[in-house]
Amino acid sequence: MKKLVAVTALFVLCVPAFVLAQDASEKPAATQPAAATQSQPSPFKTEMDKVSYAIGVNIARGMKQQIPDVNTEMLSQGIKEGVAGNPKLNEQEVMQTLMAFSTTMRAKQEQKQAEAGKENKEKGEALLAKNAKEEGVKVTASGLQYEVLKEGDGPRPAATDRVTVHYRGTLLSGKEFDSSYGRGQPTTFPLNRVIPGWTEGVQLMKVGSKFRFFVPTNLAYGERGAGAVIGPNEALVFEVELLGINQ
Repeated sequence: MKKLVAVTALFVLCVPAFVLAQDASEKPAATQPAAATQSQPSPFKTEMDKVSYAIGVNIARGMKQQIPDVNTEMLSQGIKEGVAGNPKLNEQEVMQTLMAFSTTMRAKQEQKQAEAGKENKEKGEALLAKNAKEEGVKVTASGLQYEVLKEGDGPRPAATDRVTVHYRGTLLSGKEFDSSYGRGQPTTFPLNRVIPGWTEGVQLMKVGSKFRFFVPTNLAYGERGAGAVIGPNEALVFEVELLGINQ
């Protein structure tokens, strides 16, 4: 919660850099008709009115994402009375309230994470079991599944090598979450510093090969997931093209 307070303070004190960097000339004229702009008076009497309103909008965005059912009237009253120096809660009561709320929210999030993880695991196991029977799909002892899309004729890397690859990663639903193709640039990394499914799978490839890997959750990111897209216990699909080995 201290982190939330610090982040809020940062928003209060700093104007986002992208706002400062934006060039108004880049906006199409059609989106800002001169006549309409001139006919509508500004709702702000002073520049500080505008800044204060912008701060409120920024806070609201964060609140909407984290606490969608926040009481905006009480929030506004708390800000007003806090600024005036006569809040209804003292500092200790504020901290106790926020800490208790943080504990409750964390418990709800953990429960939600556990439920999602169970559902993802069951769904992934069922789909991978079906996929293992498909023609051309091979399964290793660890449970990693792969399909050879193109067989190269170069050497195979060792786990201690650095490799250069092009790749595309998707969920079992087909939703893409990462792609070096999309960035227009291959990536290089130590093979023993990635998820186990990659470490094992890329060692099966010769330089010049392109494989499709079906990675069960225990060889991917497991219960923790990764970022906002890869949920807990998500099985993943990667198309990987091995371009080179940097020993």
